[in-house]
Amino acid sequence: MTGPREWTPAREAALACVDRVDPVAYARSRNHLRGAVTGLSPWITHGLIDLPEVLARLRERHRLGAQDKLVSEFGWREFFHHAWRHLGEGILADVRPPLPGVRYSGRVPDDLLQACTGVPAIDASVRALYDTGWLHNHQRMWLASYAVHGRKVHWRAAADWMVGHLLDGDLGSNHLSWQWCAGTFSSKPYLFDAANVARYAPMLASPGTFIDRSYEDLDRHARQGGDAGPERVRPASAEPPPLLAQPPEASPEASGCPDLRGRDVHLMHPWALRRPAGGAFVLAVLHRPFHQRFPWSARRWRFVMEAMLRESDALWCGDLAQLVHALPQACTISARATLNPGYREALAAARVRVEPVPRFTDDPDRPCGSFTAFWKRVSGAIDG
Repeated sequence: MTGPREWTPAREAALACVDRVDPVAYARSRNHLRGAVTGLSPWITHGLIDLPEVLARLRERHRLGAQDKLVSEFGWREFFHHAWRHLGEGILADVRPPLPGVRYSGRVPDDLLQACTGVPAIDASVRALYDTGWLHNHQRMWLASYAVHGRKVHWRAAADWMVGHLLDGDLGSNHLSWQWCAGTFSSKPYLFDAANVARYAPMLASPGTFIDRSYEDLDRHARQGGDAGPERVRPASAEPPPLLAQPPEASPEASGCPDLRGRDVHLMHPWALRRPAGGAFVLAVLHRPFHQRFPWSARRWRFVMEAMLRESDALWCGDLAQLVHALPQACTISARATLNPGYREALAAARVRVEPVPRFTDDPDRPCGSFTAFWKRVSGAIDG
C-alpha cells in the first residue's frame, strides 16, 4: 500500500495524507495490495477529518466527479451509514436470511486467530491486522469469505473480532461488509480463489490450499460443506492481542466530572475527536457499556486516547445516559451525532444539541437495499 503504516491521531497528519492521494493511481491500482490506496479511514472513522472536506481538498488539485472510482468508493461509506441509520442495531443481526441449511459456529477457530491456517493469504492478513490495525479491502474480504464460507464461522462472531482490532473499525462499514460477504446483505455469497490472490497479491499466493479450486467448488462448499479446517497442524505464527473494555492505562471514573454549572459544554466521543470552534468546555466521554460490548485493542485505545487527551479539557468514563441526565440544568450541551449504540441513545436526550455528521451525498429517507440503488439515487447531485 502507498498509504501510511502508522497513523498519528492528529488532524494535521490526516490532511497531509489527503494531499498525497493520487486519484488516477488509486483507480488504476487500488485492488492490488501494494496499490495506491488512501489510508485515510482511521482518521475519517474517528472524526478527525470528514468526507466532504476530503473531497473539497482533493478537488483543489484534481477534477473529481461521481464517475471517478475514488468518489464512488467513498460513497460506500455513505451507503453503509445510510443503511445503519435505517437499521439501527439491526446491522448486528442477519439483514437477509443466511444460506439455507448451513450451520455456523459462534466462535472463531484458534488457528485463524493465531494466523496458522496454512493459507498464506489468510495468515498474512491476520498478522497485518494485529501488527498495524489496518487491512487492505481485499484482505478484509478474503478473511470474511474464508471465515464464513470456508470455516463456517458466523459472520457476527468474526466481525466483532475484526472491528476491535481495526483502527478504522466502524460498526456500520465493518459489520455490513461482513454481511455482504456472507450473503445476508447481498444477493449471493462473496467467494475468492487462489487465482484472485495471485493476481492482486502475488507475494501471498496460496496454491494447493483450500482456496485453490474452482468457483463452482467454492460455491458448493459454501452451501453444503463443513468446516474446511486448517491445511495441517502447525505452530501459531501470531498471538491475538487482547481486546480491552477500557484503556490499558488507568481508566477515568465518573466521579472525575468537573463542575460545569453555567458552562457551554461540548461532549467529545471517540467518533468526533476534534475540538469545535468557539469557547465551549470540551468534555471527552467514554460510554462504558458500549466498550464492554465492543472491546478494542490497546493500539486502537492509544489512538483514541491520545487525541482525546490533547483535544479535550477533561475526560470522563461511565454511563453516558446518566451523565447527560446529571449535568446542571444551566448547561448548554452539544455533541456530534453518532450511530454507535448507547452513545446514540444518550445523545438523543432533549437537552443535547446534536450536530449531524457531514456527508457528501444525500441520505434518502427511504432505505436503499443495495449500493447500486443508493448510488443511482444520490450520485447525480454530486456533480451538480
